[in-house]
Amino acid sequence: MRQRRRERIPVVVQRDVRGRRLAARGLWTGAELVVTLGVVLLLLVAHQLWWTNRQARAEAADTVHALQRDWGEPEEAADPPVAEESREAVDGDSPVVGEKDGGGGGGAGAGASSAPRRSQAYAVLRIPRIGLTAPVAQGISKQGVLDKGYVGHYPRTAQPGGSGNFALAGHRNTHGEPFRHINRLRAGDRITVETRNAVYTYTVDKTLARTQPGDSGVIATVPRSNVKPYVGYRSAGSYLTLTTCTPEFTSRYRLVVWGKLTGVRER
Repeated sequence: MRQRRRERIPVVVQRDVRGRRLAARGLWTGAELVVTLGVVLLLLVAHQLWWTNRQARAEAADTVHALQRDWGEPEEAADPPVAEESREAVDGDSPVVGEKDGGGGGGAGAGASSAPRRSQAYAVLRIPRIGLTAPVAQGISKQGVLDKGYVGHYPRTAQPGGSGNFALAGHRNTHGEPFRHINRLRAGDRITVETRNAVYTYTVDKTLARTQPGDSGVIATVPRSNVKPYVGYRSAGSYLTLTTCTPEFTSRYRLVVWGKLTGVRER
């Protein structure tokens, strides 16, 4: 008996060309978005790490020169800052510390400067160890003081040369970053604060490598940490306090450097 020959029926697979095109277009669009986002992020980083520093340092240097002209001094060929009102709320990326108990007294003292206007630049801070020359302005607001590359003076603390605590804040990263390298300061390093009437010399004495942002004791009239009570001072004097954020590129903790007044030269 003859077997019937089986015939194979060809199967034709029709490919969805349109679907493939749509998928390819979607992938291409996604890739473009990723690249665009990457470029935007790079521009933001460049703006924060380079452009804000350039602008703030230029403005700070111009302010130092303007102060020297106003004081009738010859302008020094100083390096630009290596490098960041009554108290405003402490922002997350602000280098300042809480002032709940920290102001206290801070009288001007004999020969010390009287309180300047809010956000007014009125002194020049020089720290040879780290090559820093920066203007000191009244207040610790970000927009009016710190983001200009200035060093900010805590209200209600002493003025330069006065009895009590002359307390300052500055950015460690971006916006001129004047206090970026204050972690390199060591006991015995010299710091000068120049005003219209005098030059005050402070000598670095102690460092607090890390404390909480709300540790207001570090800027008290007699500076002493509330978080680490064994660090600081117990007797009255004429002190200088520098505060900034730590570690670098974060604002989780505060770094503090203290000095004592060791010299005054009248102009």
